[in-house]
Amino acid sequence: MDEPDVDPERDEPVRVLVVDDQELFRRGLTMVIGALDGIHLVGEAGDGRTALEVAVRTDPDVVLLDVRMPGFSGIETCAELKAIMPSVRIVMLTASDDEADLFDAVKSGASGYLLKDASIDDVASAVRLVAEGQSLISPAMAIKLLDEFKQLTEPERSAVVAPRLTDRELEVLRLVARGLSNKDVAKDLFISEHTVKNHVRNILEKLQLHSRMEAVMYAVRERLLDVP
Repeated sequence: MDEPDVDPERDEPVRVLVVDDQELFRRGLTMVIGALDGIHLVGEAGDGRTALEVAVRTDPDVVLLDVRMPGFSGIETCAELKAIMPSVRIVMLTASDDEADLFDAVKSGASGYLLKDASIDDVASAVRLVAEGQSLISPAMAIKLLDEFKQLTEPERSAVVAPRLTDRELEVLRLVARGLSNKDVAKDLFISEHTVKNHVRNILEKLQLHSRMEAVMYAVRERLLDVP
């Protein structure tokens, strides 16, 4: 399955929906989004149910979604959004880097995870990265996530023979698993970003998966990575 091929220099702005139950924070974030070049605010919502309605009506590329909301939670909203709009990219917003939230968010289909005290530049970078099809998880969060996956899969050992990845594909997968972007992977391996993107696409096709994070989950489950 191909990783979405989105041109970072696309003519059309990235369409963003902001969802947070705290009005002051939400309004501040919408003002920030509205001032960014190449990014267009298409709507906002203060709860999960309203977010689903607004998302269907406005068709955003990226949703900035609060993890903790009363009633219909951010995790539930994320899962429902991905079910009805599989191509939408979701960045979870949270006040803490609690690994349980991170794990639940990724399981629900989130492409990224951003702390609420992030800078304006971090928000802009997050929106653009996930719109390009990349995952937005810091190396520290990636390590926590891998630890969580490892613990969950420890009791059971799969007897399934995993599709064979090349040595280079395994190198790319290991770096992606630690939260590196395509640009950073390219720099680390002394290859072009385009080559990295092709490797990621081949990995997803071989493993029959839909996202980078699904590839990491699969790799840990099948013991393809050496996780400390």
